[in-house]
Amino acid sequence: MLELLRVGRRKVHEIVMVEDAPDNPAAAEILDLAGDRRVPITRVNRRRLDALAETDAPQGVVARAAHLRAVPLDELLEPNRRGRVPFLVAFDGITDPGNLGAALRSAETAGATGIVIPRHRAVRLTPAAVKAAAGAVEHLDIALVGGLPAAMATVTDHGIWTVGLDMGGERSIFGSDALTGPVMLILGAEGRGLSRLVGRRCDEVVSIPQKGSLDSLNVSAAAAVACFEVVRRREAEEAT
Repeated sequence: MLELLRVGRRKVHEIVMVEDAPDNPAAAEILDLAGDRRVPITRVNRRRLDALAETDAPQGVVARAAHLRAVPLDELLEPNRRGRVPFLVAFDGITDPGNLGAALRSAETAGATGIVIPRHRAVRLTPAAVKAAAGAVEHLDIALVGGLPAAMATVTDHGIWTVGLDMGGERSIFGSDALTGPVMLILGAEGRGLSRLVGRRCDEVVSIPQKGSLDSLNVSAAAAVACFEVVRRREAEEAT
C-alpha cells in the first residue's frame, strides 16, 4: 500500500480503511500520502473491509487502483533507464501467488531490471501475489508474454543469455559464467521445475547445491538465492 502511494506509477481511485484503524506511523503515512495525491478515503467497518479485500488479512486498509501496466518485452532487452545491463527474471509455470509475490520481492531487491511472466498456464498478478510482493510490483517493469519459449528466442536474439534454474541442472549456479553479463534467469514451477521445452531452449540449466535431506527449495527461496548470486558475481566482476 505505501509503495503504491509513494511511487505513484498507478492512479489510486480510493483508499478504504477500517473505522478502528490503529494510530501508527504506517497508517499516518498512508493518510498523508493520500491527502497529497487527493485520493479519497472511506471508512468502513471490519466486516465491510474484509468483504472488499481479495486477500487474507488485509491489515485494515484496501486500495482501489488502476491495473498494473505491462510493458512490451522489447523494452526490457536493452540497458534500462538507469543504464543497468539487462538482468531479467522469468517464471515458467509458477501457480502459487504467494510464491510469485515473494520471488518478485527478491528480484526487485536484487536489482532485476525486468520480469517476464507467461499469460497462460501460470499464476497472474493477483491481489494475493501483489500483496506478497510487498510493494515490489510498483518498481518493476513486467512483460506479459504469450509463450515463454518464443520470448526466450527474442531474448537470445538480443544477446541475452538464458539461464534456467532447476534442481536437475548438472552445473551449480555458483559456477556459472553467464551471470555477469546480460542474463535472464528462468525459474521453474513448484514441484516439476522447468518445462521440457523451456529447459531445452535454455543456454544453460543450473541448480542450487542441496546439502540437507529435502530434495528442493521453495521456488521463492530459490529465487532469492539465484538473484543475489547474480548480485554477488556482478559486484565481484566490478571489483576486479
